Amino acid sequence: MKSYLVQTPRLVQLFFRNWVWSFSKKEKALYLTFDDGPTPEVTEWTLNELKKHDAKATFFCIGKNVVQYPKIYQKIIDQGHSIGNHTHNHLKGLKTTTEEYLDNIAKAELVLQNNSKLFRPPYGKFKRSQAKKLRKKGYKIIMWDVLSADFDTTISPEKCLENVIRYTDNGSIIVFHDSVKARKNLYFTLPKIVEYYTEKGYAFKSIC
Repeated sequence: MKSYLVQTPRLVQLFFRNWVWSFSKKEKALYLTFDDGPTPEVTEWTLNELKKHDAKATFFCIGKNVVQYPKIYQKIIDQGHSIGNHTHNHLKGLKTTTEEYLDNIAKAELVLQNNSKLFRPPYGKFKRSQAKKLRKKGYKIIMWDVLSADFDTTISPEKCLENVIRYTDNGSIIVFHDSVKARKNLYFTLPKIVEYYTEKGYAFKSIC
């Protein structure tokens, strides 16, 4: 099993308090997010599942995928979901110079063409210098407090579901991936999550 934290520790959230980890605990709302798309079949399937319950979400898109699949990208927008920048080439910030990283984000921004100022670093890691300059450019750094780990092919779909239900609370930002790698776990988990929390009176909102 890969090394990662399903629940983001409160201390980490406090240390990086200029980044967004969750929203108000006073409202029964959840914020589903999907990284790494758009991807043929997987993104379209995801959109169909969300539409069944009129659930909104936020898609952190890779610029090169948007170039390759513009029609799928347009479907995300047409169905009322919000868009975030996930770099153009899914770069690792810690292994990229700040100049190269910012240029790559700017390249994705041109492709996205929706004036979105939401950003999530691939792998959830980047340099503080990169984050600081992005915030000066008006970007909101959107992280998460619940990681489904759907990308982890060594865990079962049932474990993926457990990850979400165990740690989700009012205002949680939950990470999924609309990618081929995550497909098995996503297909099992997402419908159950949306149904489970809809029955409990939660609303699924996009981040803006």
